[in-house]
Amino acid sequence: MAYSSEKLSEEKVFKDPVHRYIHVQDRIIWDLIGTKEFQRLRRIKQLGTTYLTFHGAEHSRFNHSLGVYEIVRRISDDVFKGRQEWNDDNRLLALCAALLHDLGHGPFSHSFEKVFNLDHEDFTKKIILGDTEVNQVLQRVDAGFPRKVEEVIAKTSKNKLVVSLISSQIDADRMDYLQRDAYFTGVSYGHFDMERILRVMRPREDQVVIKQSGMHAVEDYIMSRYQMYWQVYFHPVTRSAEVILTKILHRVKHLFEKSYQFKYDPIHFYTLFKGEMTVSDYLKLDESIILYYFQMWQEEDDDILRNLACRFLDRNLFKYTEFDPAKEYKKLSELSLLFEKAGIDPEYYLVVDSSSDLPYDFYRPGEEEERLPIHLLLKNGEIRELSRESAIVDAISGKRRTDHKLYYPSDFIHDNRIKPQIKKQIRRLLELDEGQSRSDISKQWNTRPNRE
Repeated sequence: MAYSSEKLSEEKVFKDPVHRYIHVQDRIIWDLIGTKEFQRLRRIKQLGTTYLTFHGAEHSRFNHSLGVYEIVRRISDDVFKGRQEWNDDNRLLALCAALLHDLGHGPFSHSFEKVFNLDHEDFTKKIILGDTEVNQVLQRVDAGFPRKVEEVIAKTSKNKLVVSLISSQIDADRMDYLQRDAYFTGVSYGHFDMERILRVMRPREDQVVIKQSGMHAVEDYIMSRYQMYWQVYFHPVTRSAEVILTKILHRVKHLFEKSYQFKYDPIHFYTLFKGEMTVSDYLKLDESIILYYFQMWQEEDDDILRNLACRFLDRNLFKYTEFDPAKEYKKLSELSLLFEKAGIDPEYYLVVDSSSDLPYDFYRPGEEEERLPIHLLLKNGEIRELSRESAIVDAISGKRRTDHKLYYPSDFIHDNRIKPQIKKQIRRLLELDEGQSRSDISKQWNTRPNRE
């Protein structure tokens, strides 16, 4: 029997809080799950620093990847099976791409990528095509199969229908993470009628379309996504933790470049600092490794690194205020000068963070991050773009919302060693009341970091 069609002697199931059960019948899927590269995803949180805001958000990219696989399995085995536009030869390709789509994510992925100029999609490609256990499993189908899987995930495959199952404005990836993240954070925003959406999905040559009768379920899905982004993913407290995390990594990189002698050598970072990181080096990095170094850096001689590491691990996060960079850039310059006079390094302790989201968009050729729209299949067989039929979706189409926050350490501002006049000016610019946040004094560090 060909490996591609080989089944397990007995179906394996994973209990799952979102889908109840995740079913595995195919030998290749079971073998991929067992690879060390896929098992590593157990040690990468799905939501990064969000657990510091929503304490239940401890779930992993392993959980999510299985969930995406299960949704695609249901679509291919139940919804699309036997339909003229669906070729069953696509099934295995879709299942493998769904399972492996997040394989290249690193620890605290987005902050990590920002500091070190990495791309998790690039590492997904390298893991699938490189000298890895995942590649060895995929090669057992045929020599070209790893490349086909990689092209679907990278959205360069000619098989646009399979690509749309994994990556589109209504794909298995989003349908899983919205529900899963809502479940583990404990919020109600991310819930929508996935069962209904799956029932009304139909395959077409280039993408999945939705029967017109399912339009209201899709509207609910889009609004759920909108709410999740602003109530969970862009939560200002989570962003404060990300700011500190990012600054820790920036500081370590800066110290390495200055030949600083670490008490605990960050050997896992060396090839990263030198721009020589291999796939093997990258796969050794997970969040347990990062948090180990954060523990060690609490004892470093460098005041800034020590302070930031303590802040992150003890959840002594930065406070924030609303900020409009277009109108308040002079305020930021003034605050930076005042922070310097107060002995607080603005490079690490005065940070503007921006979040932006586009909840839905129709097709805009040539624009950055082109988005394929969601199409409805009308009763007369005509295909129409969703916002032309839905007043709700039309109202939010193409409307990008952006939020800016200015983050700062409130406890430092209350430090009695700062000259009263400087402290007063800082408080005025940050629009802090005189009696505000007095409890922050109790969290004040014995030694405030000196600038270097």
